[in-house]
Amino acid sequence: MENTLREWFECVDSNKNGSITAAQLKKALAVGNLDIPLSVVQQMIRMYDFDKNGKMSFGEFVALNKFLVRVQDAFSALEKGHGFLTLDDAYGALLKVGFSLDSPAFYTLCESFDQSKVGRFRLDDFISLCSFVQSARNLFNSFDTSKQGRVMLDFNQFVYCTANCRI
Repeated sequence: MENTLREWFECVDSNKNGSITAAQLKKALAVGNLDIPLSVVQQMIRMYDFDKNGKMSFGEFVALNKFLVRVQDAFSALEKGHGFLTLDDAYGALLKVGFSLDSPAFYTLCESFDQSKVGRFRLDDFISLCSFVQSARNLFNSFDTSKQGRVMLDFNQFVYCTANCRI
């Protein structure tokens, strides 16, 4: 598996510098029939940009790939051959990925990520939604240093959070 990922990564790394940009990753995802907005691809890179250089190394790409496989597996398990998830299925798939949201948070997210506004999520919409939730989780965890599931933010920290979870 890692050899296949390495080959794929090296094909995407067109300038052969050992890292890929958001534009390169977006183009590569499109080859796999995933129409992910550039803003979401940038967010994916931020999620796994461990060295904070704005690009994705092979190791960071492997981490992103594990996340995407988990998301795609959850989607595939519940889409029932339709090519989309209903709202209930999307909630179940989020649980399979490891995200537990209350109803108000879930339905608010659905309003933002249901591109067609008909209560159906295609795979690329679901990947975008999961990328946002993972980014929000990562950011929340950075403030939840006591691991109690609660944080207190001052206004500057709140601005920082909203800027870092943008799509």
